Amino acid sequence: MATKHEQILQYINELPVGEKISVRQIAKALNVSEGTAYRAIKDAEIKGYVSTIERVGTIRIEQKKKENIEKLTFLEVVNIIDGQVLGGKSGLYKTLTKFVIGAMELEAMSKYTDPGSLLIVGNRTDAHELALRSGAAVLITGGFDTKDYVKKIADEKSLPVISTSYDTFTVATMINRAVYDQLIKKEIILVEDILTPIEKTAYLNTTDMVRDWYRKKRETGHSRFPVVDRNLKVAGIVTSKDVMETDTDSNIEKVMTKNPITVSEKTSVTSAAHMMVWEGIEILPVTDDFNRLRGIVSRQDVLKELQMTQRQPQVGETIDNIVTTQLDASSAKTEDPDDFQFEVTPQMTNPLGTISYGVFTTLVHETANRFLRSRKKGDMIIESLTVYFIKPVQLESMIRIVPKILDSGRKSAKIDVEVFNQGNLVGKALLMCQLIERQRYVPRLLRCTPGFVPFFLHFGLVKPQPFETACDIEKPERDKNGCDDISGGSVEQKQFIHAEQKNK
Repeated sequence: MATKHEQILQYINELPVGEKISVRQIAKALNVSEGTAYRAIKDAEIKGYVSTIERVGTIRIEQKKKENIEKLTFLEVVNIIDGQVLGGKSGLYKTLTKFVIGAMELEAMSKYTDPGSLLIVGNRTDAHELALRSGAAVLITGGFDTKDYVKKIADEKSLPVISTSYDTFTVATMINRAVYDQLIKKEIILVEDILTPIEKTAYLNTTDMVRDWYRKKRETGHSRFPVVDRNLKVAGIVTSKDVMETDTDSNIEKVMTKNPITVSEKTSVTSAAHMMVWEGIEILPVTDDFNRLRGIVSRQDVLKELQMTQRQPQVGETIDNIVTTQLDASSAKTEDPDDFQFEVTPQMTNPLGTISYGVFTTLVHETANRFLRSRKKGDMIIESLTVYFIKPVQLESMIRIVPKILDSGRKSAKIDVEVFNQGNLVGKALLMCQLIERQRYVPRLLRCTPGFVPFFLHFGLVKPQPFETACDIEKPERDKNGCDDISGGSVEQKQFIHAEQKNK
C-alpha cells in the first residue's frame, strides 16, 4: 500500500496544470497533517510538478520533457529576472517560443509578435495590448506598471504580463545566459534517457524459485535479473553465478545478492558507467526515491550511448570544450604533433583579465594526456598535480605548452609541463599519473566493442587491473566436450552452462 507521502504526490500529479495548491488544502483533502503535506509539496517542487512564485503562490505546472529543456516557460523567466507578475498568472506554465524586443513602431511590431512569443518592451501600453491580442506575453522593463484593462485582457487570455526593474539589454542577456545553460544541461545524458522501462524489464519476485530463473533465461535469453518484493521494491539481483550448484526448488531470496547497487533516473550515464566498470557489474536496477523498480540499464546500453554522445556536435560549450577545440585547431596548423599553442580568450580569464587557474590546470592536463597518447604510452589517470603560476598571462596572449616525460615505467609516469608566453616561462606543472595500456587492462566487454575503449580510458573509467582480475574470470578444468567441468548441480544446470560456453 502506498504511503501518505506517495498518495499526496499522486494527488498533485493528477491536478490540472495551472491549479493553485496549498498546504492546508491538501491536508484537508487527504486527511493528513500539514507537516506531511508541506514535505510532499516540496518534493513535488523538486520533481518539477509544482512551482512557488512570490505574491502568487504554489501552482501545478507541466513537467518539462528532455527534448524541450532548452525552451523556457514564463514561470522560469519570472525567476530569472526577479520579476513581478501583474496579470495572466494562470498562463505561467506555458512554454515560450521566441523573444521580441519592442524597439519599433506598432505596425512593424505586429509582424514579429506571434502566439507563444514574449514581447520585451518598456512602458508602452498600446504595445502591451497589441501583444496580448496577438497571443504573446509581455515583459515590461524598467520597473513600470501597466493599465488595469491590459491586466484584464491578460487574465482572460491566460497570458502573463511581467514587470522587472532591469533594463532591456540586461534582461535579454540574462535570458540568453539561461537558455545557454539549458543547452549544456541537455547534452548531459541521464539514465532515464536510455533505461529499459519496467514494462519491458524481466524481473523475479522474492517468492519465486530457482527454476523460475531458468524459465526467465529461456524466455528472454538474459541471465541477470533484479529481484523485487510485493511492493516492487528492489531486494536483490540474481545471476547465473548465484544459481550454480543450487537446487531448482530453492527460494530465489536465499541465493540472490542482497542490497545491490542501484541508480536513480536522474543519475548521469557517465556516473553509471563508472559504477559498472569499477564494481564489475553488468546491469544496474533503476529505482525511484522509494527504492521501487523503474527499469534497468545494462553495460551495453551505457557504452552505446557514450559513443553516440561523442559523435554528436556540441551545442552549448563548456570551458573544457573550448580548450579541446583550440588545441585541435592548433594541432591542425602545425606539422609537429607535440607543438601545442593556445590563445587566451575572454571566457578563460578571471576578473583581473588574466588566464584563470582552472583553465590553466585543464590546459596542462589535456596537453599532457595528448602527449602521452602520441608516444603510444596509453592513457593516464592523474594521481597528483602540482602547478606553479610564475607570471600572469594576459587576455589574447598566445601561449606555447611544452610537455616532457621525466620518468616513465610500465604502470606510471612523471611529466613536466612548461608554459611559455613570448618566449618567457609563465608557468610549470608536475604530473604523476598511472598509465593504462589499452590492450592489456581492458575488461572483456570493452575489448569486444571497438570504438568504446578510448572514452573510458580517457576519463579513468577502466580500473587499472589485469584482464583476468577486472573480469573476475575463473579457469576451471575442461570436460571432454570442451566445457568447464562442473561438479554437482542438476542436469538442467549443466545443460545451461555448457550451452552458454559453446555460444561464447
